[in-house]
Amino acid sequence: MADASTALAAEADDHFHDECGVFGIFGRPEAAAIVTLGLHALQHRGQEAAGIVSYDGSQFHVERHIGLIGDNFTKQSVIDRLKGNRAIGHTRYATTGGAGMRNVQPFFAELADGGFAIAHNGNLTNAMTVQRALQKQGAIFSSTSDTETLLHLVATSKERDLNSRFIDAVRQVEGAFSLVAMSSKKMIGCRDPLGIRPLVLGDLDGAWILASETCALDIIGARFVRDLKPGEMVVVTSKGIESMFPFEPQKSRFCVFEYVYFARPDSSVEGRNVYDVRKRIGIELARESPVDADIVVPVPDSGTPAAIGFSQEAGLPFELGIIRNHYVGRTFISPGDSIRHMGVKLKHNANRRMIEGKRVVLVDDSIVRGTTSQKIVQMVREAGAKEVHMRIASPPTRASCFYGVDTPEKAKLLASRMSIEEMAEFIRVDSLGFLSLDGLYRAVGEPGRNEEQPQFCDACFSGQYPTRLLDHEGADNVRTLSLLATGGQ
Repeated sequence: MADASTALAAEADDHFHDECGVFGIFGRPEAAAIVTLGLHALQHRGQEAAGIVSYDGSQFHVERHIGLIGDNFTKQSVIDRLKGNRAIGHTRYATTGGAGMRNVQPFFAELADGGFAIAHNGNLTNAMTVQRALQKQGAIFSSTSDTETLLHLVATSKERDLNSRFIDAVRQVEGAFSLVAMSSKKMIGCRDPLGIRPLVLGDLDGAWILASETCALDIIGARFVRDLKPGEMVVVTSKGIESMFPFEPQKSRFCVFEYVYFARPDSSVEGRNVYDVRKRIGIELARESPVDADIVVPVPDSGTPAAIGFSQEAGLPFELGIIRNHYVGRTFISPGDSIRHMGVKLKHNANRRMIEGKRVVLVDDSIVRGTTSQKIVQMVREAGAKEVHMRIASPPTRASCFYGVDTPEKAKLLASRMSIEEMAEFIRVDSLGFLSLDGLYRAVGEPGRNEEQPQFCDACFSGQYPTRLLDHEGADNVRTLSLLATGGQ
């Protein structure tokens, strides 16, 4: 029997989900309280669970909980237990099969020379291969997370000190990773050689900060210092900060979908303001796929900046023709079977006065399975729209992501099995248009896409993966690692 919770789950499964956000601070009283605020700003990167590990000069303190930051870490009793002037934290989105306390980060272990905690944003594409080798040597894994593989590699390294052991570990893995780790004496941050996932460095009155996005610095009044460079490792101690590059230099392949959807609009990523990029995406979309219409309506909230850009370029009025309910979550209890057909209306409702009798352009960030788009189009038609045209602020999503984004298997991606015309018929729109790959690249400030050596990771659109996929070879129909949850989960 379907109910409201089932409908919400179905809608959630028709969107991309980033896997986590990381945050760390070194050398500041009440460090855990600051990490809590930072994670709150990064809540959009994962809502399933969160954790914080702190160190008070003599021992580590660990708190990990299922649920939102505000529901678990704003209690004074929790913060009081997380003593110390340094702490790291993690907020995560769990993929299918990856939920549960045993996968909540940061991971912590007592190693030969003391405690060590690690948090991870990304996904290791050879984690299963490495894990099997470690298990043959006697390693015992207590989670289904690829991050635990990193923990084991650090623990078993024969190098002489923690920095060298950490470098030894990250050189053995492939894929996407932005890491924040902490021992009793230092905090470490590291990005993979391609810089697929973001990681920034900040300063709060002399205390160094590592975070997934700049919006996490803003919430605590910290100063943005710079993005960590691809392949860079920084080590923070009481003596200051040291930067090193343990990998062979490679051309950056930052995830272009961070600009389309994942990053918060008020963040600056790799030197670009996300909101500005999304508006330019809408401008490019209006130039590439114009339509004779009366109003432009965003599918909230992710489609809003692109819809603003589209309306400005097209000279059409921008209207909030769909209103989103922000207060419906997974805990919503259905009063009965009578509402089972409400579906998408649990989160979105048409603003009839703005829509009725109009030719409407709906702007959304992407189409995944297409079922949510279909329901939104139906809702807008039922509100009296004369015509419904949909414009998508990204290219068609034709391939799965293996770098830390929860993606349906390729066969369930609508664009992998239908032409644009067939997709338009499926979601029942009068016309459908997508941004081109070149248009997306122009929106982020590039003249176009370099076909031989793309400037970004755009594998979900192009199918061109920037790393080997050792755990996925010969398998087009996989969701993520078959045994490990994605994204360092």
